[in-house]
Amino acid sequence: MALDHPGTLSGRLVTLEPLSLEHHDELLAAARDGELWRLWYTSVPTPEGMDTEIRRRLGLQEQGSMLPFTARRNDTGRVIGMTTFMNIDAATPRVEIGSTWNAVSAQGTGTNPESKLLLLGHAFDVWDCSAVEFRTDFHNHQSRAAIARLGAKQDGILRAHLRPAAGYVRDTVVFSITQPEWPGVRVGLEHRISRHLAEPGAPRLG
Repeated sequence: MALDHPGTLSGRLVTLEPLSLEHHDELLAAARDGELWRLWYTSVPTPEGMDTEIRRRLGLQEQGSMLPFTARRNDTGRVIGMTTFMNIDAATPRVEIGSTWNAVSAQGTGTNPESKLLLLGHAFDVWDCSAVEFRTDFHNHQSRAAIARLGAKQDGILRAHLRPAAGYVRDTVVFSITQPEWPGVRVGLEHRISRHLAEPGAPRLG
């Protein structure tokens, strides 16, 4: 069974578009919103490295190990970051959602939980995945908390797992959501998104 790129995934707050080189300038502007590459425990591309990072992700797509997206806010039309399906195991099937970053101005707007809802929905409802995995740096407490809020459970910690560009040896925290857990996770995410849509000034879409 091949897990092909699902194409564009559209929600009420955010749209996930297949990553392309044409997104370069918009992604550059999003990365500069908060300068997240300066956080040592993240892997956000620098302005100088954006083209290389886009090409790296597209290269992994050609190899069949990654399906990358560009995230765009529906209310402003602005690109806000990147996310992917990665570490694809088509035989099980099982995937990881990762290599995600979002501009600071988009954080707390509901776009990230809806992005996860779109990706998880495709993984479980279309691909019938047995589980979807999330990984993050042990020191990235914001990311760990965000993954836990999705409803994912911590599986464990891979000690001395990676050596990022920052030069230290990273411990990686692994979380997952299994197929039986998905209905409850979906309800929780839909509730979070509905709260954002109900806020004053929120976009009234669809």
